[in-house]
Amino acid sequence: MVDECSRGDPVAAQERLVFLQGVPLLEVSRTADTLAKALLKGVPLPPKGAVDAYHISVAAIHGVEYLVTWNCKHIANPALRSRIEFCCREMNCEPPVICTPQELLEINDAY
Repeated sequence: MVDECSRGDPVAAQERLVFLQGVPLLEVSRTADTLAKALLKGVPLPPKGAVDAYHISVAAIHGVEYLVTWNCKHIANPALRSRIEFCCREMNCEPPVICTPQELLEINDAY
């Protein structure tokens, strides 16, 4: 995540990195690596989607309840969600609820 936030426009990257200060980083364990590879194969995600597979796998392995993203091509893609969930459950992990920020707000408004 830090690598991604560091990319692009240097001024914008620095602003993004400020928001990450103090946020704990989750470990990319061997199990998360295995799940990411299963997601790349089973969803299937393209090779350039490897980072996205790791976002999903690390969230699932660590029991993150919601994975909020604007990436609707590989992560919050409604056509891929059931496959993502299936791969996670095959590895005995409960998948996070994958949603956009707007969807998360709608979820919270429902309660």
